[in-house]
Amino acid sequence: MTRIDIKSLPDSELTALLKDWNVPAFRAKQIRNWLDNGVSSFAEMNNLPLSLRKQLEEHCRIPSVKILRRLVSAIDETTKYLFELEDGHTVESVLMKYKHGWSQCLSTQVGCRMGCSFCATGIDGLARDLLPSEMIAQIEAAEADRGIRVSSIVLMGMGEPLDNYANVLRFLEMLETEGGVHIGMRHISLSTCGLVNRIYDLAERNLQITLSISLHAPNNELRRRLMPVARKWTVEELLAACKAYTDKTGRRISYEYAMIDGVNDTDACAHELVRRLKGTLCHVNLIPANSVAGKDQKRSSKTRLKAFVDILTAGGLNATVRRTLGSDINASCGQLRRQQEHGVEQIVSE
Repeated sequence: MTRIDIKSLPDSELTALLKDWNVPAFRAKQIRNWLDNGVSSFAEMNNLPLSLRKQLEEHCRIPSVKILRRLVSAIDETTKYLFELEDGHTVESVLMKYKHGWSQCLSTQVGCRMGCSFCATGIDGLARDLLPSEMIAQIEAAEADRGIRVSSIVLMGMGEPLDNYANVLRFLEMLETEGGVHIGMRHISLSTCGLVNRIYDLAERNLQITLSISLHAPNNELRRRLMPVARKWTVEELLAACKAYTDKTGRRISYEYAMIDGVNDTDACAHELVRRLKGTLCHVNLIPANSVAGKDQKRSSKTRLKAFVDILTAGGLNATVRRTLGSDINASCGQLRRQQEHGVEQIVSE
């Protein structure tokens, strides 16, 4: 019998489960309080009757993560985690310190099936989706480890969040609930490589999260070379979905653009990007590409980065170069897992 992931149940479903067991509804709140406090076993729920604890143990489970590896930057305190899940799979997460507080980059899948050419995560494909409870557990584990409170979330770790749409939505709904980690939607950023149908679905939810689009190219020809998802949806279709998201939510779109030397960092690319995005509510976030073992792509030079961002800003776009955090621990996701599972050496970008 497959035991129920009780931590992924919203309050309504938890109450319904207890009702089926002829357990008073007030027990649901007690159980939720324990789960929000990060307990890992039903035995710890000592204000519940022993009979209920045994019933919960028999029929339910509380998914957790274990810290398998931890790398802490000596430069800026960025902490990179390799978490082991209960089934032995591993995922990565990165904790970053900013002036406004701690932000955590979470994984939403074990691996990824999107196959972007510059990404380490997708090299081995997709193993499985993460459950809402496993996303929550990444936050709880990092908070307990560092003794801090995470104040913002970035769904930009391993996996494509919109490819795990139902579980990610439930995770976001859990974050809105009082208690537990409780982080407001305006403090959450979701990054997608451009699943156009799901962007429209997300717009209808009007969750007020920041939508980050992994664009990485200003035209269809180049984007198809870099990102297989571009063979299904054109840049025009993607930008139309982004406009619909902005019209519905009033939220600015963040376009992520990994700067790859000699590939997408030319002046011509910058001018084309201006033509594409000028007049829209957006921010362009230029990212110095990370070196990945087994791939020959290199990051753009600082000179090229400056020239590119200068063209964007001169063209009227809000554009910045992302500050590199955790450079001494290779804080981008995907490579620590590959090193653990396949013995692939990490390449630290300078």
